Amino acid sequence: MKLRVGESVEVRTKEEILATLDKNGRTEGLPFMPQMFQYCGQKFKVYKRAHKTCDFVYTAKSRWLPNGVHLDLRCDGVAYGGCQHACLLYWKEAWLKRVDENASALEQKPLVLNGNTCTEVDVSVGTSSVNEQNEVIYTCQGTELLDFTKPLSWWDIRQYIEDYTSGNASINRLLRGFVYGMFSTIKNSGLKVGRPLVWFYDAFEILWGPYPRRPGRKPQGQPAPTCSLNLRPGELVRVKSYNEILATLNKESKHRGLSFDAEMVPYCGRVFRVKAIVTTFLDEKTRKLTTVKTRCITLENVICQARYSNCRMICPRSILPWWREIWLERVSEGTQRARQPEV
Repeated sequence: MKLRVGESVEVRTKEEILATLDKNGRTEGLPFMPQMFQYCGQKFKVYKRAHKTCDFVYTAKSRWLPNGVHLDLRCDGVAYGGCQHACLLYWKEAWLKRVDENASALEQKPLVLNGNTCTEVDVSVGTSSVNEQNEVIYTCQGTELLDFTKPLSWWDIRQYIEDYTSGNASINRLLRGFVYGMFSTIKNSGLKVGRPLVWFYDAFEILWGPYPRRPGRKPQGQPAPTCSLNLRPGELVRVKSYNEILATLNKESKHRGLSFDAEMVPYCGRVFRVKAIVTTFLDEKTRKLTTVKTRCITLENVICQARYSNCRMICPRSILPWWREIWLERVSEGTQRARQPEV
């Protein structure tokens, strides 16, 4: 169907979708998850074309995903022990119908049937099992990513053409990504030109922001500073400046085990609302539900934009970054909210 960003689609009926699934509740390896049934028959706009995605668990590289789409719908975690990752759901085009708003009709694309009988119960049963240690382990789209995608080299130009033609990224966004990629390649080439290159990059900060990959400045051997704001969803906060945050990080850019990723730098100094408090998540590698030692924060309209991710540029997965409270400061309701960076 080659759906583009902003197109209107309707999620097919439960019966139609079940007809595309194998006995394990999958189409071309991609699981259809139980919470997705609630959207059957509803209309949505395409958020991103998911022709590619990123594997941040095993390879830290991009992956091809045929016939994939993201709607602006995230996993609620109910079927997975209350996981709070809030991952963007993957949809196969076979599960959707294009809506022609001008003609007020639906484009009917013939379904490709698997020939197997899959039921809603099969889909639900496939979400969890018990391992040899009698521990509950979960199966979701995130844990099965390597099964429904294929390796994608960063230099494969086809992905960037589709990034543009699908509406996922503008020419300006692509050019900025190529500039950073070229800069990063030279900096890490072993030519010992890192410092002057970073100085040059920062000299044009107004064009693309500060250089986003710096080691933390917390003195070695000193404990990481902590701060408890007892934030609640809906409160307004300002993300501290990059320099202030660097003072809380070790040389690996971590604070008590949690990385401050380069993709979080564009949000520094900006004001957002608290989206959620994260205490529990599904570890995609172990498939087990895990409790975080120190609660983390997610912010509304703050996502990974894949500006600076090595070998994963312009990934549309839009993961929600986790923030420590020490990286944030509470502000009053009268504070003007900052303009969102270009995605």
